[in-house]
Amino acid sequence: MVRTVSIAGNDKAFGEVTLDDARTQAAELKALSGWGPMAKVGSVARGWTELASTLDKHDAATVADLDAAIVLRVARELWVIPPERAMV
Repeated sequence: MVRTVSIAGNDKAFGEVTLDDARTQAAELKALSGWGPMAKVGSVARGWTELASTLDKHDAATVADLDAAIVLRVARELWVIPPERAMV
């Protein structure tokens, strides 16, 4: 199953996200952080900033070009793949 994310109002497969996409998403979410119902979005904006940094550091064109372990970690941090929930 292909996981999609909305970047600047356009759906894109997570594996096709580029450095510019990640920077755009981080900037848009950062602008919303601290505002009313979006108060907790700052941590997600930081996750997108970290993804942009990771793409740049690894000189990767897209998320799909990163190591699978990195992709999985980032996908969980950004809730592209919901984190596992403990059984109560």
